[in-house]
Amino acid sequence: MIQTILDFFNTNLSLKTEAVDQDHQIKLASASLLIEMIRMDHKIEQTEHDTVKALLKKDFSLSDDETDNLFMLAEEESNNAVDYYRFSKLINQSYDNSQKIRIIENLWHIAYADGELDKYEEHYLRKIADLLHLPHKEFIKAKHRVSENT
Repeated sequence: MIQTILDFFNTNLSLKTEAVDQDHQIKLASASLLIEMIRMDHKIEQTEHDTVKALLKKDFSLSDDETDNLFMLAEEESNNAVDYYRFSKLINQSYDNSQKIRIIENLWHIAYADGELDKYEEHYLRKIADLLHLPHKEFIKAKHRVSENT
């Protein structure tokens, strides 16, 4: 699995340094958390897929093909994950609070993408915010910023 991820980034992004590989792992971890949000309400909708892809493309400055490949790899990672700790650990080691807040905002965007906020989606968001060591007030502020613009 790790080799598949490395092959993707080496082939599509032509980056080969260890620091860049870690950056790609963090992007994959972030994308995997976004993929998990799609599944939370047990109703997988195209609008949620489209939202995740748009967020990945924008946040990571990816082409359409790179976005599709990252999405596919993140789905596979998410399918094989037994918990969220390994994703949050990578993010906590490398992201500052503003980057973590951006992940939470992205998760809110996905939660609202289908027009309704499910209790499982909100629970998942709280769990991820806790794993990212974000204060509750930042969690709420992110929710309000996204809901006001939705």
